[in-house]
Amino acid sequence: MSLRSAVCIFAHPDDETVLAGGLIALMVQQKIKVHVVCATRGEGGDPPVVKRQEELGAVRERELRCAVAVLGASLTILDYVDPFIEPDSVPYPFEANFDRLVRQFVDIARQQRADLILTHGADGDGHPSHQLINEAVRVGASHMLPHTLVYTVAALVPNIEDRLWNQSEPAHLALDIRPWADRKAAAMGCYVSQHARFKRFTKGQSGRTIEAVRRQQPDTHGEPPNDDFARLLRTAGAWTP
Repeated sequence: MSLRSAVCIFAHPDDETVLAGGLIALMVQQKIKVHVVCATRGEGGDPPVVKRQEELGAVRERELRCAVAVLGASLTILDYVDPFIEPDSVPYPFEANFDRLVRQFVDIARQQRADLILTHGADGDGHPSHQLINEAVRVGASHMLPHTLVYTVAALVPNIEDRLWNQSEPAHLALDIRPWADRKAAAMGCYVSQHARFKRFTKGQSGRTIEAVRRQQPDTHGEPPNDDFARLLRTAGAWTP
């Protein structure tokens, strides 16, 4: 099997760029068709650039469309609502009928003829909506897409500090994405409403240059993955941490 089509499934606008912008840019460069799925419009976030909370969803949707176009991918936005969370409050997931969510992901993967699904890790870097996405992808893929590769992003790379690493998921592969950093930075530039948050999280740095993944399906049984996506990443310079 050659890698022809990938579906990247995330919860909020900017997840695709922050967590996998370099990986997406690499796949597009290699003529792999990439389709991004975003479950919400991010309307529950902190709205520093809009006067009213109800305006934020439209702003972030425009930013998402800009970023995905810069990365060279196509896009589906689902109809789930990102719940508003007070600053410093415990987040909770968007409301969804789980079976419907699973079916939507499976249907999109089939429509795109996806060889690969790239999504949040099981830890969801601590966000319940990310964890929900991972669970829905895992259930749908294992029951209805058994031959589709599933990789999770933000897998743990020892000795590299990153607050978004999924601590329970050691990376199978880590890639220095600096050859695609300009494209990722351009996509991040679309997210004007999030620039202050990006600056806080990166402590003023330009952004993470290591993106790491773990294969979730099929199980590797403790062996390093040796599939088309793994070979693509190794050719691009990825290593096993």
